[in-house]
Amino acid sequence: METPQIIVNIANTYINLGYWPSHFKMLSSIIIPKPNKTSYDTSKFFYSIVLLNMLEKLIEKVSGERLQFQAILNNFIYSNQLGGLKQCSTTDVSNFLTYLICSGWIKGLLMSTLVFDIAHFFPLLNYWLFPLILDKAGFNSRISHLFFNYLVGKKIQYLWNSFSPPFFNVNVSIGQDSALFPILFFLNQQLIMWSSIADHSNY
Repeated sequence: METPQIIVNIANTYINLGYWPSHFKMLSSIIIPKPNKTSYDTSKFFYSIVLLNMLEKLIEKVSGERLQFQAILNNFIYSNQLGGLKQCSTTDVSNFLTYLICSGWIKGLLMSTLVFDIAHFFPLLNYWLFPLILDKAGFNSRISHLFFNYLVGKKIQYLWNSFSPPFFNVNVSIGQDSALFPILFFLNQQLIMWSSIADHSNY
């Protein structure tokens, strides 16, 4: 059996069991000072590089692809969601925004764009909502159990030179460098999008 198929089989087993292995939840972060700083008295003067299990990263990639495919198939992803999805690019976003602006001009409207950049948005999300979100998106209970298990019980160890303290519990459920970040982020946003559409339709 070829290696890619073995990885797919392992991912399928975890999905069928609704289980995320505990050894995948053990994170190590290497602390690296940023160069040419006059002092190092605040955390922003350091890089934190998280070392992840390679098999975990591959399984996250497989799971993320399948989550996106199924969410789109179930019509849960809002049609105007373009960022972070397969077969969508910055060019698609620019073209759509240009279309909206030009359509407004034709109608004699004044158009403007409002952009939000919310720092550390994902760690602030309530991971208890994800089973509800996945249920609303049409996924079966095994998927909900898998990702609820994935989002809790993580431990991290910070390494600095030869200093290696013990692991401790960490509440940040997922990092932005994870292959699962885009789809879990957008699944969380869909409840807001559909709720906004429902509220707007009442006027």
